[in-house]
Amino acid sequence: MSNKRYRVAVLTASDRGAAGVYEDLSGPCICGIMAQAGYEIVEQKICSDEREMLQNQLLAWSESGAVDLILTTGGTGLSPRDCMPEATLAVADRLVPGIAEALRSHSMRITPRAMLSRAVSVVCGQTLIINLPGSPKAVREQLEFLLLTLPHGLEVLCGGEVTCAAGEGVR
Repeated sequence: MSNKRYRVAVLTASDRGAAGVYEDLSGPCICGIMAQAGYEIVEQKICSDEREMLQNQLLAWSESGAVDLILTTGGTGLSPRDCMPEATLAVADRLVPGIAEALRSHSMRITPRAMLSRAVSVVCGQTLIINLPGSPKAVREQLEFLLLTLPHGLEVLCGGEVTCAAGEGVR
């Protein structure tokens, strides 16, 4: 693995947070955990649960070349206003279903409500986008698990010299 410091943007989907009537706790939680893990937080933003607005922000960050990873929080449930997965899929060049599946599976060990998550993970250009839940508790639980493998995935995505199947005879 390289010693590259990956650049992260955090996007919160929240009508009340964007209107200033609700304090976003999950976005800052993500920033704190990721900074402590050695990632560089380059931007954090709160947007309303408006698909086009979320989609445009994801695309702008992905196309900027200044972000390796976008972590989103909120908007992944069953509420009629929840549209983060749709916004994320709209900008996807490639799907990375294993991340969302693994995060859901991990969370199912904690709460059966995890099965209600519609979160997705994709690649847009050279940027990995991962939807996380809206609660700080669930964010912490999922990031703790995700950080075990995330550096390797980013290294591969960002073109580092990585042997994915080291010792397994695959070249």
